[in-house]
Amino acid sequence: MNSDREPIAPRVVALSGGIGGAKLALGLARLLGEDDLLVIANTGDDFHHLGFHISPDVDTLIYTLAGLSDPEQGWGRRDETWSFMEALDALGGETWFRLGDRDLALHVERSGRLARGETLTTVMELIAHRFGVRHRIVPMSDDPVPTIVLTDHGDLAFQHYFVRERCRPRVRGFRYRGAETARPQSLALEALRGSRLEAVVLCPSNPFISIDPILAIPGLRAAIESSAAPVIAVSPIIAGAALKGPTAKIMAELDLEVSALGIARHYRQLLNGIVIDEKDRHILGAIVDTGIAGVKAETVMVTESDKVAVAEQVVDFARHLAAVPTAAAG
Repeated sequence: MNSDREPIAPRVVALSGGIGGAKLALGLARLLGEDDLLVIANTGDDFHHLGFHISPDVDTLIYTLAGLSDPEQGWGRRDETWSFMEALDALGGETWFRLGDRDLALHVERSGRLARGETLTTVMELIAHRFGVRHRIVPMSDDPVPTIVLTDHGDLAFQHYFVRERCRPRVRGFRYRGAETARPQSLALEALRGSRLEAVVLCPSNPFISIDPILAIPGLRAAIESSAAPVIAVSPIIAGAALKGPTAKIMAELDLEVSALGIARHYRQLLNGIVIDEKDRHILGAIVDTGIAGVKAETVMVTESDKVAVAEQVVDFARHLAAVPTAAAG
């Protein structure tokens, strides 16, 4: 395989973290051709552990689009075994971050290639290709931009906060270390500037730990801000709660309204529209009052048909906004 594939001019560019974002990414991939979609993956939660370079959100996206993800956990590989972790535990090693045996093979291969000087982009593309993923997934940058969580227990590397501490410390803020000097991934930048672009989609991932790290890279944010395509978010908050993860907890600790309206306000400088769940229809008017168009839909994605249905709603909404940029949908 040629890892230096030519740039594409996709119709849709999606910014995504792990589980929630990967669901919508799968829906978009089922809806759109391989040259019509590019997914920019968050790498702010990448870290080195047990000597390996681990990319949790990247791997969740690849496993999901490859049909290999664990359907119950939403992360990791299905039909996983845990002999490595059991042996490590017996030796008294660190087991707070669990690596399945099949998953470990990916970390070994990636770490070796990165150590030999290959870029994260090249390694991601190789792995995705070998798993049969046709749509393009790229990292936000080949430079490291680790997310640091500022908490009442001090500054914590993201995985220490999220996994080791199980999100218990109170969050005071976030820092995306190195973002100001990080180089945006070139294919992502070209895609955002492409002439065929119809929508930039902020997937229903945690804004602070999945989407904001991508937006913290100045070149990517600037390209989104200057794009003529509508920028649309899908709210990860439904009826005041997150389906999975600490989004609601973080918003409350940062004194933000825990609602789809709070999500719209968080992204307000970028957004043209937001897709909210039917359960939040009562706040649609308040969202429109912020100058952001809104549309309601069934956004809980359990089956593949659910994921495609939300993807269709997003693409249709983008077309509507492109035709009537200042309109609010119902």
